Amino acid sequence: MDSAALEPSLYTVKAVFILDNDGNRLLSKYYDPELYPSMKEQKNFEMNVFNKTHKADNEISFLEGMTIVYKSSIDLFFYVAGSAQENELMLMAVLNCLFESLSQMLRKNVEKRTLLDNMDGVFLVVDEIIDGGVILESDPQQVIEKVNYRADDNPLSEQSVAQHITEKLALTSNVLQSAKEQIKWSILK
Repeated sequence: MDSAALEPSLYTVKAVFILDNDGNRLLSKYYDPELYPSMKEQKNFEMNVFNKTHKADNEISFLEGMTIVYKSSIDLFFYVAGSAQENELMLMAVLNCLFESLSQMLRKNVEKRTLLDNMDGVFLVVDEIIDGGVILESDPQQVIEKVNYRADDNPLSEQSVAQHITEKLALTSNVLQSAKEQIKWSILK
């Protein structure tokens, strides 16, 4: 066995993907460019995983030298894949964090239509949990706070971005004014 394969690594997640109940891709992120370099190979892998797992009652599967944990909800299937030596509990923590974060963001309405309507937030959640295959966060509350996503708001709309920039500029202006006053008084003393 290759000794490099057994060494611990921060790069624990190889892929995250969400499929609908027909096995069609809704979201996917692959973190190992050598694993499945083409879209066709990725979709074939996802279809193989879906065919093996969509009728099963398990939470874990081993396929094509990968450890895959998964969960289903109404008409969605959530998958997190790691290497064959990867700790299943770590992968399951990522999967649970992803599912719970999306559940909170979508107000417990984790289904295809709602997920598609909030896809910008879904990508933000995935990016807060995993970066380049490294697990950054496994607490759904922390993820939601970092994403600061509310279903009532449209966080990426032009109006909210403009409002956010205006607020930051006003804050910066206040800080600069305060600094000017402090410098002025320190010179006058």
